[in-house]
Amino acid sequence: MQITKVNTNSLGIALGLKSGDKLLKINGKKVLDELDYQFRIIEEKLSIEFEINGKRQLFDIDKELDEDLGVQFEELKIRKCANDCVFCFVDQNPKGMRKGMYFRDGDYRLSFLHGHYITLTNMGQNELNRIVEQRMSPLYLSVHTTDPKLRKKLLLYKKNDNFLEKVKYLVDNGIELHCQAVLVPGENDGVALERTIKDLYQFFPVVKSLSIVPVGLTGHREGLMELKSVTPNYAKQFIPKIEKLKNTFPGTNGSFFFLSDEWYILAGLEPPCAKEYGEFDLIENGVGQVRYFLDKFELEKKEIIELVNKNKFYFSIGCGVLVYPVFKKYLIPFFDSHANMNISIIPITNNFYGNSVTVTGLLSGKDLIEQLKDIDLGDSVWFSNRILNDEQTLTVDDLTIEQISKSINCQLKVAPDSLLHVFKEELKN
Repeated sequence: MQITKVNTNSLGIALGLKSGDKLLKINGKKVLDELDYQFRIIEEKLSIEFEINGKRQLFDIDKELDEDLGVQFEELKIRKCANDCVFCFVDQNPKGMRKGMYFRDGDYRLSFLHGHYITLTNMGQNELNRIVEQRMSPLYLSVHTTDPKLRKKLLLYKKNDNFLEKVKYLVDNGIELHCQAVLVPGENDGVALERTIKDLYQFFPVVKSLSIVPVGLTGHREGLMELKSVTPNYAKQFIPKIEKLKNTFPGTNGSFFFLSDEWYILAGLEPPCAKEYGEFDLIENGVGQVRYFLDKFELEKKEIIELVNKNKFYFSIGCGVLVYPVFKKYLIPFFDSHANMNISIIPITNNFYGNSVTVTGLLSGKDLIEQLKDIDLGDSVWFSNRILNDEQTLTVDDLTIEQISKSINCQLKVAPDSLLHVFKEELKN
């Protein structure tokens, strides 16, 4: 690994390291990336091999347990996914986006660090061994189906990837797994889905869960396989059938498998109670977001009312079309109940990806500008922080909060899943 910076008063300075030098091995083992480095540097007695000025040098070092070299390394090179899934969102992006939006991430390190979903098809025994050695747990797996023939069709992977054998190896070595199935009507539902649940459940509780998510289809599928979407009618029929299986496959907190929020909203049903979601481990995968928000809102109401009794609030809340009926049902009556709250909720149609994409997290800055610029939004307009990337800097179409705010002539702000947070921040204006 190439060193890009050496911190002052560090062990690296004492060793004579500088930018451009390379860390090769620790205790005789290659250092593949910064995660590898962090795992191997913790020993107190180390033999470290560097390439300094083009020459290999070996140092025997005694150090404190929590001491490292005090160096920074080149950016992690992300591993590409080995599949070409028929519903992959990368292939459904419109043209003209930044290069990174067309990259298929299949990196187990990012699964461990950030909860990204991976398929395991690009992983051999060396990678599996490393996961076990360095205890990269939990990992998040995109399964879709456990039927080998159907996996080839949906993942467009030409050979049997021995998925269940890899899962067994990880499970036997104590690596916890959260799994996901993107459901395509007529493809991996019905008998195929029941098989997937059964195959994964044999590894419970180390395989902790399976979340079932409706396929997302954008308006940019030219040349791709024709797929059916999940309609409200399909959701209404699917939910009762699948929930009958919950007693057959019990989990730590009620059920082994979970339906994402979109199912219940499409069907016009209340989401399950908080108890069924346990620790809300899958909330960033759209599982339990609505229940978490609503329950938190109930707990926050008293404090919000205390603020409203002393202050006037005039702002707007924007959201995707999917969650708007929930906000309309639970938030608008509350806002209308007090004269000091002049608060509007504005649903944003996703023209960027196509109106079949309805979640808030995939709204573009362009759509926000076009649909908000001529509206009286009050002092500010709030959205979920999920409209921004992991770094909380850009929307999917590379616009910043500052750019959008200037274009709509109103301050756009983002918040976590807390309405109380919004009210408290408004008081700071």
